[in-house]
Amino acid sequence: MPCSEFTHLDENSSPQMVDVGSKESTERRALARTIVEFPQEVAEELDCVGMRSSKGSIYDVAIIAGTQAAKKTADLIPLCHFIPLDSVKIKLSREGDRRILVECRVKATHKTGVEMEALVGCSVAALTVYDMCKALSHEIVIGETKLIEKTGGKSKYFLEEIKA
Repeated sequence: MPCSEFTHLDENSSPQMVDVGSKESTERRALARTIVEFPQEVAEELDCVGMRSSKGSIYDVAIIAGTQAAKKTADLIPLCHFIPLDSVKIKLSREGDRRILVECRVKATHKTGVEMEALVGCSVAALTVYDMCKALSHEIVIGETKLIEKTGGKSKYFLEEIKA
């Protein structure tokens, strides 16, 4: 018996790319977030050097890496569709002394959603922050990555905590 809930499985439970050929192109948007947490001594050093490392501006490099990753999502996730993206916006901001919030907003006019692109974008941006700071400590933690909102197509999603 096939698992009808999983759109990436066919009637024989074999993996398949979802056929979106008959779907209508609409504006699709998604926002994802990842948290990067630093040990106190790393946070203090980052404050001292103005969020720069020997490799350059930590924020700038992470923004470029996350944007590039979002555009390459179909190359990284096997059953994702290639989606020409209208916009990718990566934002990094400090939250308290020891955390950076990484957000990735993606927009496209296409037949399928862009939540995977947003999740990949913020994940790679967070990994880039880790890469640029790992000389200071390997105790940097990349925390939860989650979808915050998704619009377009036939369903919408807004994480409960931001609905209020």
